[in-house]
Amino acid sequence: MKAETLFQICNTVAPLGWLLMAVAPKWSWTHKIVLSGLLPLLLALVYTGIIVTTFGATEGDFGSLAGVTKLFENPWAVTAGWIHYLSFDMFIGAWEVSDSQKNHIAHWKVIPCLVLTFLFGPVGLLCYFVVRYLKTRHLAHHG
Repeated sequence: MKAETLFQICNTVAPLGWLLMAVAPKWSWTHKIVLSGLLPLLLALVYTGIIVTTFGATEGDFGSLAGVTKLFENPWAVTAGWIHYLSFDMFIGAWEVSDSQKNHIAHWKVIPCLVLTFLFGPVGLLCYFVVRYLKTRHLAHHG
């Protein structure tokens, strides 16, 4: 399989998980597929497969910006990097939905956070923490 094909598959599947979290957060299949961590885990497995089969096949390193830039000249490294984002951002989005349900935060308040997490990762997480703090007046969940 080509890197482009795997990129397209993952890039098509991931938004479906986000759509489930946004429009059907309490549906049993959303819990089974996304909130359980299953879909982020599947993406993590794809990522791991790429890393295991291509690690060391490209120049570059993580020690400098120039090294990272060189690393991402390889299509497989870029695909792995993108799937890394897809997996981790979705895991954070799933946590936001689950945590908001535990803290009785209205889902409509979480949707902008999900959109921002999907598009800009840490910005969405920051947004969620602000929403959470305004509702609960604390940053950590108190059982």
